[in-house]
Amino acid sequence: MKITSAEFVKSAFERAHWVTDGRPEIAFLGRSNVGKSSLINSLLLRKGLARTSNTPGRTQSINFFLINEKLYFADLPGYGYARVSKSTRSDWGQMARQYLEEREELALCVQLIDSRHPPMALDLQLNEWLEHNYKPRIVVATKADKLSNNELSKTMSVITKAIPEAKVLAYSAPTGRGREELWAAILAAVDKS
Repeated sequence: MKITSAEFVKSAFERAHWVTDGRPEIAFLGRSNVGKSSLINSLLLRKGLARTSNTPGRTQSINFFLINEKLYFADLPGYGYARVSKSTRSDWGQMARQYLEEREELALCVQLIDSRHPPMALDLQLNEWLEHNYKPRIVVATKADKLSNNELSKTMSVITKAIPEAKVLAYSAPTGRGREELWAAILAAVDKS
């Protein structure tokens, strides 16, 4: 995919702030610190467009990025970070759930799971919810560069067994591994929408 333009459009803290022009949207979902911002920057070949942080749980809004004037990336708040208050976690979950339930423009959910660990309970719950609600999705095992090929093969097998209904692909933001495959899935979903 040739990126001719990629720009941050807005942060939405409530539904009234969502973009409204009807372009298809790709939602990025995952635990805090799973590497969503790094993956988005890698997909777009831009450093720092999606802000990365050493502090998990920093993203508290849905961040919209317009790509090639054709589609949006929607970076949803990370889930499962224990150092934020229960009420804040609840607000994030409510906003994300509302977006996922109601967003007609949603073309694909990209669920990120850290390849260094088996899927956690919240990862499995989210995937079950996406499947139950017929949301198109792909699972991306991030940080693939942190594992040897043998370790990655084993962890991909574990993830695939835990989530057998979803397509799973390995991704490395620093090396670009999986970039073309993920773009192919994104473009196929946009074409269907």
